[in-house]
Amino acid sequence: MIDGSPLRKMLVGMDDKVSYAIPLSNGPVELAPFIGGPFTIRATGALSCITCSRQVRKLFGQGFCYPCLQSAPEAAECIIRPELCRAHLGEGRDPEWEKEHHCTEHVVYLSRTSGVKVGITRATQVPVRWIDQGAVTALVVARVPYRQLAGEIEVALKNAFTDRTNWRAMLRQVAPEAEGLITARETLIGRLPEHLHQYLLPNELPLEIAYPLLAYPPKVTSVSLEKTPELAGRLLGAKGQYLVWEDGRVLNVRNHSGYHVIIE
Repeated sequence: MIDGSPLRKMLVGMDDKVSYAIPLSNGPVELAPFIGGPFTIRATGALSCITCSRQVRKLFGQGFCYPCLQSAPEAAECIIRPELCRAHLGEGRDPEWEKEHHCTEHVVYLSRTSGVKVGITRATQVPVRWIDQGAVTALVVARVPYRQLAGEIEVALKNAFTDRTNWRAMLRQVAPEAEGLITARETLIGRLPEHLHQYLLPNELPLEIAYPLLAYPPKVTSVSLEKTPELAGRLLGAKGQYLVWEDGRVLNVRNHSGYHVIIE
């Protein structure tokens, strides 16, 4: 049995295949030894904010107490809508935090989770962001000096590509089809205002990503620890931020940030 500390999103690494670890207060728990065998995760009922660590009765967003949801830079609107970011102007909920996280190099990418999607992330978060979304292949298409510019490019491309991940489709077996991303990249210049052309990268190569998932259940059902406090059974593995059990139940770990759990 492994303690009752609050969940955070799974840590990821990549060699030939993605590796996962669940970060708990006593240290990260590697997922690999559990794959193919019994795995239980049980919520204790305690909840704590991922920002201020205060224990609360209810969490908002992906693990915030209500005051932090309203004030923390990690919960600002520009996290979801980067085109609204004001960090490059010295503004934001916490200008120092914004300077460190948003006034830094960002990339715009195309990825395949099921269909082709467009997204942005800090350059230092490649390929972590792609793994978190369950992409099987991804390709950097632009590099910019700060977050708002990346958001501006993303908005311009949303008419051609979705910026959302269909989690059910992602949890099916998806062919990488890397050539499709390269073909999609060739259409970008005609979709962007001229002042953004300078940031395009025409020669980047796609990255293919393999996940530690023994099989893909024919049907998946998303469960929550709020309604189902204990999940037990044979663990098939993980993809994106989802744990996948043999019976088709899946748990989005990131969405349960702040839930105190015991792992067996």
